[in-house]
Amino acid sequence: MDEAACLSRIAESINMALDAVPDVTAVIENTAGQGTNLGCRFEHLASIINEVSDKSRVGICIDTCHTFAAGYDLRTMDATEKTFDEFDKVVGLQYLRGMHLNDSKTPLGSRVDRHDSLGQGEIGWDCFEYLMKDKRFDGIPLILETIRPEIWHQEITTLRHWAA
Repeated sequence: MDEAACLSRIAESINMALDAVPDVTAVIENTAGQGTNLGCRFEHLASIINEVSDKSRVGICIDTCHTFAAGYDLRTMDATEKTFDEFDKVVGLQYLRGMHLNDSKTPLGSRVDRHDSLGQGEIGWDCFEYLMKDKRFDGIPLILETIRPEIWHQEITTLRHWAA
């Protein structure tokens, strides 16, 4: 099955689920693009949303490691701004319903999903400082998805400091 047909099938499945279950929003997480996985390009996400009948009940969860592994640069504040500007242009920030915050053990564009602790991987801290300071992301659930529970408190304290 070609890419367009696969994306259509995903949208069809979301439509079926939304028809079956009222008062639920389907939130699609972007992928790193491993193997034959779709959903790593913003265009994939936009294509799926385009075919969902009730657009008020669909959204996106951006995973920072997946985004970086898919080839979207997040290593500097400028790069992060460009990436989210592209997301807004292609998908629309109105569809952003949550984010998974994590660094990446693998390099930009690796298409390999390996989470790391904030500031300890290939992304670094600038991305997370940017996200915490940009008012467009206020009110969006941010889920820490890092690998070292013993430093979660430090990661959260740093993020809260930037949000203040």
